[in-house]
Amino acid sequence: MLDQNGKIRDLSKVVDDITGAALSDATLAKLRALDPASLPEVPGEPRIGPCVGSVGKFVCIGLNYADHAAESNLPVPTEPVAFR
Repeated sequence: MLDQNGKIRDLSKVVDDITGAALSDATLAKLRALDPASLPEVPGEPRIGPCVGSVGKFVCIGLNYADHAAESNLPVPTEPVAFR
């Protein structure tokens, strides 16, 4: 969690991980009620990873705008190019 000064605060005592289950209405309400300043500041320069863990699958759309197709030296597709 970021505080109002952009400092990273440690949520590990509040939730185990930010997964789909942690994004329930009840957990989000619990997080909203927290005062970020009450959480420990994360020291140093930690590596920031994905914002939601345990994601099972990503579906992506490629060449989804004309400039992207042109950059790739490919024609603009007539249908979306989906990949995972």
